[in-house]
Amino acid sequence: MAVKPMNSKEVAQKVMKKEELFILDVRNVDAFKDWKIEGENFEYLNIPYFDLLDGVEEILGKLPEDKDILVVCAKEGSSIMVAEMLSDEGKDVSYLEGGMKAWSEHLEPVKVGDLSNDGELYQFVRLGKGCLSYMVVSNGEAAIVDATRMADVFIDFAKAKNVKITNVFDTHLHADHISGGRTIAERTGATYWLPSKDAEEVTFEYAALEDGNKVQIGNTTIDINALYSPGHTIGSTSFVIDEKYLLSGDILFIDSIGRPDLAGKAEDWVGDLRESLYKRYKDLSMDLTVLPAHFMIIEELNEDGSVGEKLGTLYAKNHGLNIESEDEFRSLVSENLPPQPNAYQEIRETNMGKVTPDEEKQREMEIGPNRCAVR
Repeated sequence: MAVKPMNSKEVAQKVMKKEELFILDVRNVDAFKDWKIEGENFEYLNIPYFDLLDGVEEILGKLPEDKDILVVCAKEGSSIMVAEMLSDEGKDVSYLEGGMKAWSEHLEPVKVGDLSNDGELYQFVRLGKGCLSYMVVSNGEAAIVDATRMADVFIDFAKAKNVKITNVFDTHLHADHISGGRTIAERTGATYWLPSKDAEEVTFEYAALEDGNKVQIGNTTIDINALYSPGHTIGSTSFVIDEKYLLSGDILFIDSIGRPDLAGKAEDWVGDLRESLYKRYKDLSMDLTVLPAHFMIIEELNEDGSVGEKLGTLYAKNHGLNIESEDEFRSLVSENLPPQPNAYQEIRETNMGKVTPDEEKQREMEIGPNRCAVR
C-alpha cells in the first residue's frame, strides 16, 4: 500500500478538531518521554527505530485497524523507512513530513475575535512548542506581539490581509524560544518594542516599552496599553487591547503561572511575581480575556483551537492565583521547578543580539517542550 506524507498543518487540524490519530513514534525512549505530539484523542506507541531494523512483524498486532496511523521521527528519514516496512505488510500508514523539527516550527493562526471599528485579533498557536503569538489588525495596519522566529508566517499573513506591519512587541526577553520580533521589524520597517528593564544587555536599538505606553494601530481607537507586570523577568509587560483582551506574556497562563528563575533570579523576583498576580492584575476588569504567550498542556486549548480564558475564571480556578500564604507561594515558584528550557542561556543571548547562530543551530536550540510555567 502507498506511503503518504502528512504535513504539520494536517496534524495541527487533527489536534484542534480533537480527532483521533494513532502515532507510532520511532525516536528513542528518552526523546519521546520528554516531548511528543499531543492531542486529546491521540494514542501512542513508542518503538525506537533501531528496534525495528530487522522488521516490523512484532508490532503489527499493536497497531489499530480503524484509525489513521502516523509514523514520527526526529527529521523524517527513519519514519519513511518504517512506514514503508509497514506498507509492505499491508498497513495503510502516513509519515510526518519533516519530522519533529517541522512540527516544532508549525504555526496555526486562529481568529480570537473582532475589535472595535472593524479590527481583528489573531492568535498564532505553535502546537509543537506551546508558544502563542498575536497579531492585531486595524484599518490597514498590524501589530505583532511575541512573534516566533518563523518571520515569514507573520509577514505572509499580513500580506494576505493586505495590512502593513507597523509595530512589533515582545512582552519580555524570551528564554525558551528565539524571538522573530527584530527580524520582522527589520524586514517591514516596523518599530520594535522591548521592555527597557529586560534590555540592559541588548546590542541593538529598540523602542522602550514602559508602563503607560499607548500605541495606535490603524486609525481606530484600538490601543495597546503596557501594564508593567514584573515577575517572570524583571521587565515583563502585559498589554490590554481594546478593553477586551489581556495579553499576559509569561506572567499568567490558563492552568499555571510564570516561573521566575530563567535569569537566575528566582529568589529575587518571586515577590514581584506575587505582586503582579495578586495586586496588579486584581485591579483589572475580571471580564478581560487572558491571552498568554504560552500554554502548558493540550487541554488548555478551547473548542476552536485558541488558548484564552476570562480573568475572573482564572482567579476562581487557577491554583497559582489562590495561594494565601506568601511562604507557600514562594515555595511553589522557587522549589521543585520543572527542567529549564533547552539551551535557554543561548536563546537569551540570541534574543539580546549577542550571538547569531545559523538557522540549523536555532532549530536545535529550540527543540523540546515549553517549560515557562509552574503548576
